Parts: sequence; structure tokens; C-alpha cells
Amino acid sequence: MKLALKIDVDTLRGTREGVSVLAEICRRHAAQATFLFSVGPDHTGRALKRVFRPGFLSKVQRTSVLAHYGLKTCLYGTLLPGPDIGKRCRSIMRAIRDQGFETGMHAFDHVLWQDNVASRDSAWTIQQMRRGVERYTDIFGSAPRVHGAAGWQMNSAAFAAEDALGFDYASDTRGDGPFFPRIGAATSRCLQLPTTLPTLDELIGRTDLGDGHPVNHLLELTASADRDHVYTLHAELEGQKLAPWFERLLQGWRQQGYELSSLGGLAACIDRRSVPVRSVQYGSIPGRSGSLALEH
Repeated sequence: MKLALKIDVDTLRGTREGVSVLAEICRRHAAQATFLFSVGPDHTGRALKRVFRPGFLSKVQRTSVLAHYGLKTCLYGTLLPGPDIGKRCRSIMRAIRDQGFETGMHAFDHVLWQDNVASRDSAWTIQQMRRGVERYTDIFGSAPRVHGAAGWQMNSAAFAAEDALGFDYASDTRGDGPFFPRIGAATSRCLQLPTTLPTLDELIGRTDLGDGHPVNHLLELTASADRDHVYTLHAELEGQKLAPWFERLLQGWRQQGYELSSLGGLAACIDRRSVPVRSVQYGSIPGRSGSLALEH
């Protein structure tokens, strides 16, 4: 069985400090992974307007957002101008590709996409995705094949745009296994590889887990090793303070018999003729605020 590692890189700090740490950990454990980069401005500070969303404050308190992201990052786009990640960090991004890791597009402006795409129209959505693809292509010299939506936030136009922009597969949703999204009367040709496991920030401080450590809980969920999984991690978390937890996960998954793969490695082993067509609905999951795109 394969366990694909999807690494979301949301911020300037995550790109500068977390990406190289994760690449080194993956190399030590002979793990492949997909690094999904935010390639435009870092406006993390503007996420504070989510304070009025149900569950947002509790998540901030549970996960110590300031400790993981740093004060400077939390002020980008408000009291501090948002630095352009793609312009400042293109050498880091290229180095990850040159080390043999798969790279893909996360977003142009991570916060702008995550906070707005659910309510925006087709023109806005396509413009944002095109800006991301153009910047990614400028950095890497070729267009991205894989897309992973910021915050698992999508709309119908975004699924259609993945076909139009030539994405071969994507991980924009949460769910149980690969599917092709049904969008109205149409079916997307872009294979969805949904995140199947909870993330560490969804598990930290959860009282309903009892005394169970988040790493132990994740390893319990994968103990049967009878199916493929996609695990999403973050350069700002597992690439920094939670790096020892990530190493424990990789060791545990190796012991359980998983091949630690990229999204591309997982996609290559799937017979697309047998992949089901599913609709996408929007709903909540434990430990994360707001609504997400869910396989249905």
C-alpha cells in the first residue's frame, strides 16, 4: 500500500525554513513527497478576519498559531507588507525539484483563495488559478501537473479550470479514495486524490482523543495497512516545531509496511478506468474551522 505525502507550503517562513527540513527528513527515510507551493504574496495576517468563524479561536488556542508561524508572519498583509514568496524563494523551490521531489501549485495568494473562493464567480476563480500557473511556470520552466487547493477550498469553476489549465491530478478535497468530481452535469477529467487522514493541527489538543498523542492516533488509523492513504502536512508545522513528530510518523508507517509516495507516484498506480465519479459537498470535519470540499 502507498501512503502519499502532500506537503502544503503556505508562507514565506515555511518556504525558507520548513521546506529544507522536510526534504532532509524524507531523504533519511527514503520517502517521496509532493511539495505544493504558494507562489505569490504572503498575506497570512489577513487570516485573522476568520476570528468570527465557528471554531477558529479554539483552533488558534489549541495549536499555538503564533508559536508555529511567528509574529512577523502573522502581521504580513496587515501591519507589514506581504512579501512575494515566488520572487524571494524561487531558488529554494527549484532546489526541491532538483533533489527529485515532485512539486505542484498550492495557490497564488493562499489567504485570498482560502477566504474567498467559496463565494466568488468563475472569472475571479480562473484569474487566480491562471496567475498561480503563470508564476509557477516562470519559476520552474514548466506548467504544474498537480494542484492542491489552499485550505481544501474549491468551487465549481475551480474544478473546471483544472481541466482547462491542464492539471493531470489534484488533491483539493477530503475523502476516502480517488474519484473524478461530478460538477453539475459535467465530470472533471482531473483525478482527485483526497486527503484521507486528519492533520496534526486538527488533532493537537483535542479533548475527545483522551490521553492519546496525535502521532499515536494517526498510526492507529493506518494500522491495518489495507488501503492507500494521502496525508497532508505543513512546512510551517512538521517542517519546524513538529519535525520530531513527523519523523515518528514516517518510522511508524514504514514499520506498518507502507511505501511513502508522492501524489504522482500514487496517481501512476491507479487504473483510471475503475475510478468512481463522485459529487463534492461542503461540510465540516473535527478539529478544523469552516467548511471544506468533501468527497460525497
